[in-house]
Amino acid sequence: MLEGKAVIGETDMLSTMQKDALVLAAKALDTFDVTELTEIARFIKQEFDRCHGGGWQCVVGTDFGSFVTHCHGCFIHFCVGSLAVMLFRGCEYPDEAAMPEDP
Repeated sequence: MLEGKAVIGETDMLSTMQKDALVLAAKALDTFDVTELTEIARFIKQEFDRCHGGGWQCVVGTDFGSFVTHCHGCFIHFCVGSLAVMLFRGCEYPDEAAMPEDP
């Protein structure tokens, strides 16, 4: 099973959400060929949207860099062999202190 093979690099998700991400990645890798990176990412993103509300983004590949702003508790980056998965919910403001005041 994927959970034994996945190596979590960075995350601030609750352990239950982490497990959901790993389970969905396992299902995606069982459903699609490892070369179908866009389909794997689409599957994980759409299922996470369905289970945890909208706004999730997913990047899957073997070589990518990133610099993203994400909502607190909504980020995970893990690897399965040479395949990396980054799943996060975007956020306009990195923290509450940066949010504009209501008029």
